[in-house]
Amino acid sequence: MSIDLTQDYFSLFELPRAYAVDDRALEAAWHRLQSQVHPDRYAHLPDADKRRSMQWATRVNEGFRTLQKPLARAQYLLVLAGVDAGVETNTAMSAEFLMEQMEWREAVEEARAAGEVGELEKLHTRLLQHAREVRAALERQLDIDHDYAQAADTVRRLMFIEKLQHEIDDALLALEG
Repeated sequence: MSIDLTQDYFSLFELPRAYAVDDRALEAAWHRLQSQVHPDRYAHLPDADKRRSMQWATRVNEGFRTLQKPLARAQYLLVLAGVDAGVETNTAMSAEFLMEQMEWREAVEEARAAGEVGELEKLHTRLLQHAREVRAALERQLDIDHDYAQAADTVRRLMFIEKLQHEIDDALLALEG
């Protein structure tokens, strides 16, 4: 078994290059590839073959983790399209979005400070719905419109949303613990 370490993750898993991914097909391909490249299969071979199997297994696992997560998958698609999402450098967001973020953060902080688990759970549910809507927009931008500039902006928005989701989760854990 040999894996071309230069092929993109979609090719590696024999999936169409798209944001919308069939999760079952991805997982089945990952299991198939893992069974072919797992280092235990090469334990009896020379060190060079063992190292190569480790490289293959690492590549397969990295690809699976990237394609499995919607945000990572979107970022990867942008890279493949030659678009820098500017996640490190471009923090310019619309005033409307920034205001929305401030409102979310204030609501989370108020609920956390007041120890209102029920309110945090409501915020959690609302944010999950909002994230679904943003991911649907991202799918349209990447798979249908091929509007990579807008998708890069949406990726940055999704990053804010996921960070806020983690903050809510942390607040809930702190209050319930």
